[in-house]
Amino acid sequence: MGDRTRPALFNIPAHRAFSDALVAGILAQHGADPMRLAQGMILLPSNRAVRAVSDAFVRKSGGGLLLPRLVTLGDPDLGEQIGGALDPLGEGEAVAPAIAAMRRQMILARMVQQASAHPVDAGQALMLGQALGAVLDQMQVERVPVTALGDLGLSDELSRHWQTSLDLFSILLARWPDELARLGCIDLADRRNRLLDRMTARWAKEPPGGFVIAAGISTTAPAIAALLRRIAIMPNGAVVFAGLDQEMDGESWDAIGPFDPDPITGRAPAGHETHPQYALKRLLDRMSATREDVALWRWGSEHDARAVRGRNISNAMLPPRLTSRWRDLRTADRSLAGVEALEVATPGEEAQAIAIALREAVETEGRTAALVTPDRQLATRVSAHLRRWGIEADDSAGQPLSRLPPGTLLIAMAEALAERFAPVALLTLLKHPLVMRGEGRVTWLEGVRGLDLLLRGPRPQAGIHGLDLLLQEREGEDRQRVLRARTRQWWGEARILLEPLEQAFLTASDLAAQLAAIREHAGRLTQDAIWAGHQGHAAADLFAEMEEAAGEGPRQADVRALPALLDHLLSGLSVRPPQGGHPRIGILGLIEARLVQTDLMILGGLNEGTWPGLPAPDPWLAPRIRRELGLPGLESRIGLAAHDFASALGAPHVLITRARRGSGGPAVASRFWLRLKAMAGAQWKSADRYAALAGVLDHPAAHRPARRPAPVPPLSVRPKLIPVTDVDRLKADPYAFYAKRILRLARLDPVDADAGPAWRGTAVHEILQQWAEAGNGDLADLEARARAMFDRPDVHPLLKALWQPRLIEAIRWIAEEVASDLAAGRKILAVEIEGRAEIAGVTLTGKADRIDLLPDGKLGIVDYKTGKPPSARQVRAGYALQLGLLGLIAEYGGFPGTDAAPVAGGFEYWSLAKKGDAFGYRESPVDPMGKRDKIVTADFTSHAHAQFDTLVAAYLNGSAPFDAQVNPEVANYGDYDQLMRLEEWYGRDDG
Repeated sequence: MGDRTRPALFNIPAHRAFSDALVAGILAQHGADPMRLAQGMILLPSNRAVRAVSDAFVRKSGGGLLLPRLVTLGDPDLGEQIGGALDPLGEGEAVAPAIAAMRRQMILARMVQQASAHPVDAGQALMLGQALGAVLDQMQVERVPVTALGDLGLSDELSRHWQTSLDLFSILLARWPDELARLGCIDLADRRNRLLDRMTARWAKEPPGGFVIAAGISTTAPAIAALLRRIAIMPNGAVVFAGLDQEMDGESWDAIGPFDPDPITGRAPAGHETHPQYALKRLLDRMSATREDVALWRWGSEHDARAVRGRNISNAMLPPRLTSRWRDLRTADRSLAGVEALEVATPGEEAQAIAIALREAVETEGRTAALVTPDRQLATRVSAHLRRWGIEADDSAGQPLSRLPPGTLLIAMAEALAERFAPVALLTLLKHPLVMRGEGRVTWLEGVRGLDLLLRGPRPQAGIHGLDLLLQEREGEDRQRVLRARTRQWWGEARILLEPLEQAFLTASDLAAQLAAIREHAGRLTQDAIWAGHQGHAAADLFAEMEEAAGEGPRQADVRALPALLDHLLSGLSVRPPQGGHPRIGILGLIEARLVQTDLMILGGLNEGTWPGLPAPDPWLAPRIRRELGLPGLESRIGLAAHDFASALGAPHVLITRARRGSGGPAVASRFWLRLKAMAGAQWKSADRYAALAGVLDHPAAHRPARRPAPVPPLSVRPKLIPVTDVDRLKADPYAFYAKRILRLARLDPVDADAGPAWRGTAVHEILQQWAEAGNGDLADLEARARAMFDRPDVHPLLKALWQPRLIEAIRWIAEEVASDLAAGRKILAVEIEGRAEIAGVTLTGKADRIDLLPDGKLGIVDYKTGKPPSARQVRAGYALQLGLLGLIAEYGGFPGTDAAPVAGGFEYWSLAKKGDAFGYRESPVDPMGKRDKIVTADFTSHAHAQFDTLVAAYLNGSAPFDAQVNPEVANYGDYDQLMRLEEWYGRDDG
């Protein structure tokens, strides 16, 4: 039997459920004879499509059935091999095997590194190599010869950047065949072409005995187009398209393109690659067929929408210059009956509303629903909401391995090593849920928390050695002595795990050795839990491929590039959970949703940049070069996304959703959304009920905002000891005093924090104390001590560069002032001395930075400041009384080694800040005559005494409530603002 005179081409329109309609037709034609059905073959575009058609056979059969062979054509973009039925073994000359994807990526990255005129790290080389491989695949798929680059003659028209990229691309393109020949392999795209060509030639001579149907294929590759043409003209063959628009009139069809070349320039204008029908039209053209050759597939299913939906979709997707026709459309052709739109403020509200719509579908017997979105963050949120109701959605798109626990641990290990166990990276690794998983997890976390507390503040020295220094016992005062000792015991166990990892990386000479070290020690850190389960198996398989191919990969000289490299490689693998989700609810990506249709299709994330996504830039070929070579434009992906959208829009009930704001700011509605809204006009239907339900779901029954806290603890727990530094806190914000002194809550410094004012003040006080205790008064000694402080490993280089010159100048001023005072008869009695006195029934304690004996025999109190001292106005108002209270302690004889005496001689702040053109100056909060609105020197301690008595009587010996923010105008550090829920009540009339 010869070929057909007219090709057997059919179309299942968008308003029909493709897989169910296809299966209904196949069973109607071939299902009477089970053996005949089993001898048939159905060619499908991808493995996902094979699963969709298999499920449709199961639904339609209602019992046992011998299925036809379901064969995938493979997809180089997805890394899919061509189906085994099209790759027969032992027939004719064998086709060389395809190079493994990971090996190919590694070799291309190494070639980029070697050929580049500038240094390229491994992570960047991998990304450039991946883009290079994509261009190679496109050239092979489109059968663009390598020599075509040399025939373009566009050198003079390209910018310098694109010319450089083209030159490097040409070099790499010339070297690649030699690499393949060395390995005895060919590219996957090339192998696919050869197998398809062989099958086309074989079927031309000897068609298969059973029926052959190519279904849902929209790839425009010449090899596929030739095979589809061969199938269409075989006596037992047929090609079934998905969503070919047969409602569109001739003018609209012609407006899509591609267009004929201009007779003068010889160049053809670019077609509308972003149109959903562009790829199918191009495929028909390459099959030497027209739209008129395509017949309507007669069969449908109970999952189809009304036929008018096909006209609605066709009208909504008109080419841009013909959208003016929307004004003249009949109501039925623009109504989009069964399609609703939901627009909310935030992605969180969008996810909540979608979850409610899916739950509504679950509660309707027999109803199926699916969320289709390219936004993985939205899909994750919807899954989380569904779990609140015990619904486990089948998220077939999966998650990138880099975001799953095994992947995050591997990346965390690389980051910790790249940063030499810097605090944040180290704690991220040690706290990872897979590390020390099992019975010892609680003990392990207790040790990690201790290390966390010790790492608050400036960064220690790098590496294991720096952590050893951090944990070793210290001389002198150490407020964290107990914590340090407890954590030191745990550190012995952790060190055994971390030190070999550090040593392995110090000796690793290449990428393969680094990957091997991470693999080996990841197993030790997790007791091999990282490789368990379906996620762990995927990580193990990928890591094995990486290690095997790493020897031919980029030269990994700098470990700092390893985290980016691992993140890039792990992100390329999506891990799908085992089947077992809800049978009627699914969450699908665009690829997974092709050829799939449910009763309710929710199309989520319809914002520009998400659906459709932004075209990925091509770092190798300029858009002009791609067009001249005949390669698909960068916007061809938008056309595929448009086709996916139009196909999903054909479900019986459709809900499209978007959020007006994304994670980075205001979002722009998708062009697809805007088209539908503009065409529908007054017929635009909103699904606001889902947003309303989402709002009610988390809305409290009554709004009870927090009132200003005012705890009244019993007298028995009110402290009877108070430092002078907390008196201001008690007066300005009693609640903050309550939180600190009664609840004993203290603010933690950030991990790996910069050296702030408190750290700088402590460092300066320590230097001046040691210098004063040395008693030599030598300026050189003081300066040497300051410089030694900046050489400590915990001092950041930036702090040293910016603060050291200022501090050196300021301490020179201090040394000069001390020498001048000494010459005038003033001498230092004590430095950093602790004192205490029983006053008003409580113990007042304080540390004086310095106590001097003045020439008149009186005492002088000195307080060092790294910043600006308090103003006289603050002191008069009863704040900043630290100097006065220290003087009060001295009058009570509370400082060892000083005799009780009236401290009327001097109260001074010695500031290291800049004043005028120099660093360092003295400032006193008092004046002997009370000038400039200052307190009289002789009255200062009595003024402080009166203020202190009032506070003690009310708060420490009385029953006054510890109100929050009594005097908010007084500066405080806001350490307890969150605890007091300040933003809920501050500024309210009833607060």
